[in-house]
Amino acid sequence: MATEATKSTTTRGAPVARSYWHITWRRFRGHRLGMVGLCVVAVLFLVAFLSPILANEQPILCRFDGGFYYPAVVDLIHQVPGTSLIIQKQRPYRLATFDFKREFDPERGDWALWTPVRYGPREIAAEPLAGPSSRHWLGTDQSGRDVLSRMVHGTVVSMKVGFLSMGIAVILGLVFGCIAGYAGGIADLVISRFIEVVQCFPAFFLILAVLAWFPPSIENVMIVIGLTRWVGIARFARGEILRIRETDYALAARSLGVRPAQLVLRHLLPNALAPVLVSVTFGIAVSILIEAGLSWLGFGVQPPDASWGTILRSGYENLFTAGHMIPPACVAIFLAVLSFNLVGDTLRDVIDPRLQAERA
Repeated sequence: MATEATKSTTTRGAPVARSYWHITWRRFRGHRLGMVGLCVVAVLFLVAFLSPILANEQPILCRFDGGFYYPAVVDLIHQVPGTSLIIQKQRPYRLATFDFKREFDPERGDWALWTPVRYGPREIAAEPLAGPSSRHWLGTDQSGRDVLSRMVHGTVVSMKVGFLSMGIAVILGLVFGCIAGYAGGIADLVISRFIEVVQCFPAFFLILAVLAWFPPSIENVMIVIGLTRWVGIARFARGEILRIRETDYALAARSLGVRPAQLVLRHLLPNALAPVLVSVTFGIAVSILIEAGLSWLGFGVQPPDASWGTILRSGYENLFTAGHMIPPACVAIFLAVLSFNLVGDTLRDVIDPRLQAERA
């Protein structure tokens, strides 16, 4: 019976070899909920990356005092790590005391191309606790800052925490999982028992206990979440390495004298990544939820910086006078967590051969 990898043919009738990930992507596209979740994740990622030109107190492009400037575009470029050392914002826009809106003078010939939301996440733009209006679509918080601008920049925090914290977890999990799965013996025993000990502690309370010793900051939140979320990835990696280390191609590579490190990195690990990616996807959703909870409790992002958790906390503190801040933050957290879970569920379905056999 022809396999799925050889069903497609060229115009001349010759079969086209398709990679495992190509087949996985084709299966993934057949799941509507998974594609919806992936689209929402893509939108969140774009909003986070494009936040400087979506919500900013400085314009995208402007003419000011006879010169042309693009401060919001420079902020967008600075989203790429290291670019701030190469490209710097021009004076006077890089000065903390400079207020373009106050210095703007149309009679002098000044003009500006504004961002869709003309307010920065820290800018005091209007009266405190103002309701939604044409100027402030989601109203303002207790300090008079635009809620929509803070929601946009809060997306940056959620995406950064989700991806960077799980990046730390992936590195630790793959290292310990590969060592335990390939070396076996005493190394496997020690690492497996350590994983079981870490799993005995509730993750959220363990994070709270660790953060109690450090000043609240987004960097500490990412590091601590990464250091507590690696055990699941290590278990998946260990199980996959144990399964495939005795396969024919692994035994052939070992008989040819391939070094253990090269064998693991080039032959075993790439074939063990599929279930790890599923765990990472679910882990990003959990990390976003943990960050929101920590910020709500005061252990995460600190005012005046914006995050969905701090916005939710502000809405809760002013529940009876300005409840308009609660729904946007709740909807954003719900959509982000749901979308990553949908992607993870679909990815698990399309890479599990047993589920594929049941569907067939």
